[in-house]
Amino acid sequence: MTSENIYSFISIDAYAVTPKYIQLTNSIVNAVEKGNIQKGWLLPSINDLSFELDISRDTAEKAYKHLKKLGVIGSVPGKGYFISNADVKQPVKIFLLFNKLSTHKKIMYDAFVASIGKDAVIDFYIYNNDFALFRKLLTNKRDDYTNYVIIPHFLEGGEKACEIINTIPKEKLLLLDQLLPGVNGDFAAVYEAFEKDIYEALEQMVEQLSRYHTIKIIFPEYTYHPKQILEGFYRFCNQFAFNYEVVANVTKAVINEGEVYISLMENDLVLLVEKIIETKLEVGKQVGVISYNETPLKKIILNGITTISTDFYLMGEKAAQLIL
Repeated sequence: MTSENIYSFISIDAYAVTPKYIQLTNSIVNAVEKGNIQKGWLLPSINDLSFELDISRDTAEKAYKHLKKLGVIGSVPGKGYFISNADVKQPVKIFLLFNKLSTHKKIMYDAFVASIGKDAVIDFYIYNNDFALFRKLLTNKRDDYTNYVIIPHFLEGGEKACEIINTIPKEKLLLLDQLLPGVNGDFAAVYEAFEKDIYEALEQMVEQLSRYHTIKIIFPEYTYHPKQILEGFYRFCNQFAFNYEVVANVTKAVINEGEVYISLMENDLVLLVEKIIETKLEVGKQVGVISYNETPLKKIILNGITTISTDFYLMGEKAAQLIL
């Protein structure tokens, strides 16, 4: 028989970061698992697949090669491709949704993928801190995933994110990086304790900070960073009697001697460093800089910048372990 209706079982998502040939592979494997496509059925030619799905011929060919490696399909010269094995099991299928793919999120992603193993199928999406895209991706998702791993960070509109996340069965849900108020039930999570982390990090630096009289944190009005960071910052400054200020726009900041600046974002750090260089104040003595998330470059800038960093690799590993 010929799987004439194969195209009704194939889903290619233009928003997915997952390569199209992997999406095509996953769709065919899923159809075989469900019995929609059976052993012995002929498959469309590479040219037909390319035309009907509006994908490149190379993408279609890579998908078929991948399916052959998995032992799902075979081929006969002159006759084409066919389903050679219907006993296919891929027990772990993950909908992985990140707010962005920064250097540190990439570390988390790599750790998660390495720890989850090659047998898992991962569909990877990025919503760029955009709630509308977040909602669209989750609303239009397929229902055959065994797990949903979500990083919930938004610039605006995130108040309703919990309503969408609550539609996911809690036994399938894992929140990564931070918890989200309003998400109900028992679900897995690997997250930062933002208030506690910044308080304890600053507490460990209190001796070095004592040479300054004021600590300023750069926290834009519209940011995906959680407010718990500010709560930990306020608590530390009050506990140790530091003057403090929240700077919404670093470009408008006036750099003074005796101040320490905490930068959460890389872009703000660049602007801050430029302003400090203009003042000719000496970093580490006259003015201080603390940056979130360590990178090799920060060891060089201004003879080394103090950093507050999370073990992102460990977070990715732990998330995978909760699924396995």
